[in-house]
Amino acid sequence: MATIRFTRSRHLAVAIGVKELFLMADWAPVLIGVVLFVLLSPGLLFSFPGNSKQLEFGSMKTNGKAIAIHTLLFFAIYAVLIVALHIHIYTG
Repeated sequence: MATIRFTRSRHLAVAIGVKELFLMADWAPVLIGVVLFVLLSPGLLFSFPGNSKQLEFGSMKTNGKAIAIHTLLFFAIYAVLIVALHIHIYTG
């Protein structure tokens, strides 16, 4: 049974039996994902395609097409930043 605890050095220690493994947490995928999710939420800043126009700003309304387009934009930007550019944020 694995137990998870924090040590003085702020690294995550996973205790398996007697041995301990120190892992550095990579926060880049989490932070980039949260920021992109907020910025690319359909209707918050912009909606493409909009309900009445092709591009609407701050309408706070959405539709199925806009959700699909914003999902593809999120995936593309996230993949470029994390996989292609190898962005990492380590703590500790």
